[in-house]
Amino acid sequence: MLALKNTDERLAQEKSVSPAFLFAALLWHEVLSVWNALVAQGERPVGAMHTAMDEVLARQKKKLAIPHRHDAVMKEIWLLQQRFDQRSGQRPYRLLEQPRFRAGFDFLLLRCASNEVDNELGLWWDEFQDASEARRQEMLQPEGVGAGAKKRRRKPRKKPAASDEQAGQTTDGQVSE
Repeated sequence: MLALKNTDERLAQEKSVSPAFLFAALLWHEVLSVWNALVAQGERPVGAMHTAMDEVLARQKKKLAIPHRHDAVMKEIWLLQQRFDQRSGQRPYRLLEQPRFRAGFDFLLLRCASNEVDNELGLWWDEFQDASEARRQEMLQPEGVGAGAKKRRRKPRKKPAASDEQAGQTTDGQVSE
């Protein structure tokens, strides 16, 4: 309802309105529900979000003709929501550079207004995007805090040892001596 009210206000002020943003807002709770269920089943959050987005859009397109050109924008807005929790290191700076940052931020503010997300997160991003470089540095959270905690990289798996048959062959299939 907040998205619809926001759209009405924008139209009254003769500002532009993005149908993709409105679709993203209207379908968000379906995506969120599927995403939460997938994460609860043990799927990784980012992969679960992609699956949830595809599933909800496929289901919705059977009922409503959503133009395909809006899919990418909706998905970008939804994917940005997870990244707003990451407020350490270079992550906030990279997020500011995203082409859909503003749409994602406006979407975050709607989520804050509906009490889905703590209002503090929206206030932090509101200040961060307009702050001086010195203030931004002060605002960053230390590494290892919150959802943006730095994760250890996994060591690459060792290649399995060649079988006895392959051990004596060269790359062209000839047997070496």
